[in-house]
Formats: sequence, structure tokens, C-alpha cells
Amino acid sequence: MKRTTLLTLMMVLAVCAGARSKKKAAPQPTWPDGTVMASFFSDTARVSTDTLGRRYVVTDYGVSRDSNIVQTQQLQAVIDRAAGEGGGVVVIPQGTFLSGALFFRPGTHLYIDRGGVLKGSDRIKHFPVVKTRMEGQTLQYFAALVNADGCNGFTIAGPGTINGNGRAYWEEFWIRRQYNRQCTNLEAMRPRLVYISNSSNVTVQDVSLINSPFWTNHLYRCDHVRYLYATIYAPHEPQDAKAPSSDAIDLDVCHDVLIYGCDISVNDDAVVLKGGKGTWADKNPDNGPCRNILVERCHYGFVHGCLTLGSESLDDRNVVLRHCQVDDASRVLWLKMRPDTPQHYEYVSVEDMRGTCGSFLVVRPWTQFFKPEQRDDMPLSLCNNITIANIRMDCKNFFDVGGSDKYRLTDFTFRNIDVTDRAKRPAFSERPIEALVLDRVVVNGQKVE
Repeated sequence: MKRTTLLTLMMVLAVCAGARSKKKAAPQPTWPDGTVMASFFSDTARVSTDTLGRRYVVTDYGVSRDSNIVQTQQLQAVIDRAAGEGGGVVVIPQGTFLSGALFFRPGTHLYIDRGGVLKGSDRIKHFPVVKTRMEGQTLQYFAALVNADGCNGFTIAGPGTINGNGRAYWEEFWIRRQYNRQCTNLEAMRPRLVYISNSSNVTVQDVSLINSPFWTNHLYRCDHVRYLYATIYAPHEPQDAKAPSSDAIDLDVCHDVLIYGCDISVNDDAVVLKGGKGTWADKNPDNGPCRNILVERCHYGFVHGCLTLGSESLDDRNVVLRHCQVDDASRVLWLKMRPDTPQHYEYVSVEDMRGTCGSFLVVRPWTQFFKPEQRDDMPLSLCNNITIANIRMDCKNFFDVGGSDKYRLTDFTFRNIDVTDRAKRPAFSERPIEALVLDRVVVNGQKVE
């Protein structure tokens, strides 16, 4: 074979091989708006706490194993020592350690060893009132059990437990509600379990976060956050001791968040997007949007909503819930529309969900404790580009959507749906949505056009 012919053949083979390799290359994952999803969202590798610095086992620094005494000062002294010596991992060893509010410093981390329990005090006096964020407001309120502000790289790791010891707080809440039906969450005076603010590259992995007196995890102005393989639990029965407002993960003005492989069962919403509330909320610099949120391969037990936008939410974009098992959710996707707040929810996708629920999709006005004010230029709230696809569920009510003169619903797509719907009226009998697309939608065995 002539040399020129051989070279030509080799070039042709190389071009063909390149073409085949291009065909085999997996497409880059994208957000619902079509932008490319960063590699951060495919990183589910656990942080090795061995790389985070020296280990400070609290019992080596004067903390007693007596589970009946509150040791807030002693535990805080270990955190402060670690910070002063260049940072490191504060270790809760086997045993139960009772504490009030703890404040982690930049460069410090928390590790709960197997059999170890960091347990919150059931006395509110052990949680100081500080400037913080609660229910879409910046205000003075009680610190959480675990607090971290401005702690880039902050890590909480397991396999132990952070136990909020919430029963006394829950019982008091229900007593207050019997006395005053309008008693708000804030009036009940309860600490959260974990509050992380103004921090980047946060990881919470493997740990069990249970029995919070109030919200379980609250993140404010955080980015590049990962919750990996965590267990988040608070009871929903019996009636006198169920955990009110025990939201699993509240994301408040946050972006780039991955929640992966978590087991969630709480007596309120699971993953909640927040950012502010009120007629002038969009003008307050403390408020803001949530962006690029991925919830994937989680298991839901009892929850009020698997993914909830609101009730204190302004502007949410690129939010994905996918590949999850749902066993006892009251709702899967809940879009809470406050008549007193300008809201915009867009490019939200719920995909590949299996299990049982009450209502799958709920879009309704949310009027609990709202305070409308006069505003001449009040924007009309909007939900647009919502996609629900590849769903196999047993539902009491698949489509629970209502219209309002306070908001507009447009560009909702339902694709490849096969559900049981036990509602008294047929799904999609009312359609308050503009540009509604139904593609291969089967309800109770009947195709819906």
C-alpha cells in the first residue's frame, strides 16, 4: 500500500473514531432554564474530617460525661480553643452531652462520633437572644443549638446525633395554641437545631438531626452547600407532643445547594425555599432570591411538603426535585402564594417520583399571619416554567391548583404521568394555568388531553 494511501486511511479512521467518541459523550446536565449545571452538583463524595485539622475530643478538655448537667460554657471553651490554635474538628465522643447555644468559629468543625449525642437543653434560658434571621425577617431571636456564621468550609459530620430535645417546647406550644389560637411560632420561644449563615462550601453529612424544638436546619445567605446522607427527623404524633414547625431544611437567600441521599421525616415541610415576606419585601436588602437548588435521591417519610416554595419566599429559580421515594407526604410540590408579597417562582422541575402522597401539586394563596399593606406599584406574582415529569404516584389529589387575581400561572408542563387520583373531581377539571401542556398524562387509567 502506498504511503499516501495509508496516511489517508489512518486519517479517515481517526475522524471516525472521534465521531464515535463524541456520540458516546454524555450530555452535560442542565438546569430547567437550559444553563449548564456545574460539576459541584455531581460531587457526592464525603468530606474526610482527617483533612480538617487537629481533633479536639471534648472530654480531653474538661467536658464531663455526666448527661444530666448543662455544659455550654465547657463545650464553647473547646470550640474557642480550637479556633485560637488555628482551627480543627471538635469531636463529641460516645455519650450524651447536654448544652445550650454553641457558636462555631471560622476554621472549626463538628464531628459526632458513633454513639455520641449533642443534646439541646430544654430550657430557653440557655439560648441567648441575638440578631438573627427568622421567618423572612432579620430580628432579635433565640440562637440555635449549633450556630456558625462566616464559617467557610464548615463541616458537620456523623455518624452520631444532634438531638434538639424538643418535647417540652412542643408541649408548651400546643398549650399556648389552646389558650390563643393566633399564637405565632415566634411567640412560642423555641430554638432551632442548626443555623448556618454567611458561609460558603458547607457540608453536613451522615449525621442524624432529630427532635428540633423549631426549624431543624436553617441556612441564610449560604452557597455551595451539601447535605449528604443525613437523617432528619421530628415526630408527627401523638397530638400533644408532635413537633410543630420542625422544617427539615430551610434555605433562606441561598444558592448552589445539593441535598442528596437524605432521609427526611418531620412534622412540617421538608425542603423549603425562603427569602423574605411582606408588601415591600423586594426592597429590603436583607432579603433575596434562591437559585440553583437540587434535591436528589432522598427518601421522604411523613412531611407536609417535599419541596415548598414559601411561605416567606420572593424569587426562586432553577429548582429541581428528582429521583425520590415518597411514603407519606401531604404534598410533593407546594407553591405558597402570599397575597401580601411580590413573588416569582420559575424554572422548577419535579422528576421521577414514586410513592404515595396527599396532594401532588398545590398552588394556592397562603394567608397565615399575612399583613397586606397599600402599595400602588405592587407587582403581580408569577409562577412560570414549571415541569412535572415521569411520575408514578398514588395520590389523594394530584392537581390542587387555584387561580387568584394576585398571581399569574403560566407554562406548566406535565409529561409522562401515570397516577392514581382519589379526588372527588377529575384532575385538570379546572385549569387556571395559561399555556398548560399535557403530554402522555394518565390519571386513574384514563389519558387526559
